[in-house]
Amino acid sequence: MAETVTVRRVKREDNLQVANIIRTVMPAFGASAPGFAIHDPEVDHIFEAYNQARCAYYVCEVDGKVVGGGGVAPLQGGNVDTCELKKMYFLEEARGKGLGQQVLSACIKAAKDMGFKYCYLETFNTMTDAMKLYERNNFKKIDGPEGNTGHFACDRFYKLSL
Repeated sequence: MAETVTVRRVKREDNLQVANIIRTVMPAFGASAPGFAIHDPEVDHIFEAYNQARCAYYVCEVDGKVVGGGGVAPLQGGNVDTCELKKMYFLEEARGKGLGQQVLSACIKAAKDMGFKYCYLETFNTMTDAMKLYERNNFKKIDGPEGNTGHFACDRFYKLSL
C-alpha cells in the first residue's frame, strides 16, 4: 500500500511535533552542544516564527504523521537579498525517500517568490546525506559563515544563487 505524502505550510498545531523532530534528529548527529540550532527559541514556536513576512516553513506528512520539515527566512545579520534555509530535519524513518527534496523544492520556490536572490545554509560535518542533497540542488560550498545566526558550532556553509 502506497504511503500518502503531503508537503504543506506549518500550522500552529504542528509546533510540538516539529520541536520533537528537531530534538530527536540533532543529537543523533552530534549537534546538540551550544552553538547549534537546537537551542534557538523558535524551536518551540515554529509556526509563530515563520508566520511573518518573507518567511515560510513546510512540514512533510506521511500518512498524516509529520516526519520532517524545513523553512526559509531572512538571514539574520545578512544581506536583505539573502534568505537562510533553516530547521530542515527529518526523522530517520523518513530519510532516503525523496521527502527532503520535496521540502527543499518548496523552500526554494518560496524564497524565489519572496524575492530573495540567494539562499544560505549552515550545517555540520556529520550530516553528509543532507550535504549531498544540497549539492544536488546546486548549493555551492562557501568558505565560512554569513550573517549572524549564532550557530557558531556549524562547520559547513553553502549558498545557492536563486
